[in-house]
Amino acid sequence: MRIKFSYIFVFLITAFILLIFFKSLFEDKSYVPKKINNKIENISIEEFYSGNNLMLKELINDEKYIIINIWASWCIPCRQEHQYLKNISKITDFKMIGLNYKDKKENAEKFLEELGNPYDVILRDKNGTKSIFFGAFGVPETFIIDSELNIVRKYIGPLNLENQVEIEKLLK
Repeated sequence: MRIKFSYIFVFLITAFILLIFFKSLFEDKSYVPKKINNKIENISIEEFYSGNNLMLKELINDEKYIIINIWASWCIPCRQEHQYLKNISKITDFKMIGLNYKDKKENAEKFLEELGNPYDVILRDKNGTKSIFFGAFGVPETFIIDSELNIVRKYIGPLNLENQVEIEKLLK
């Protein structure tokens, strides 16, 4: 009887854990900052091709919004979201910036050559410290930032069709 009870107990605990993991797979991973003025510092970031350091504020110019997508060639979800980024990049009223995260330059170039380059500007975060300023947890992550360097919207994980439609509505 005691053995039967322990099997049932182990089964229930396992089922509970699996249920939690399964539920998290389908959770919406977009994030609207609770504090609307979640301001980013005007940090200096290395430009991908030239190696020159650029200030984040310099990249905004007259755009109302910019999109910063943190990606890497070794990231499988980055490949999954790439088509959505290319679709979003067809909108002309904003600037799309790619922040290459902890990646070898040659691998990143091959990634863009193979899948296409949706970015207006590509920046490089060799050691992952610049992504911390955005509050990034990993790759891919996408941020919509206004002209005052406030985070308007944050997407954790790969973008999907629903996110693409939402971003297109916001940018128009």
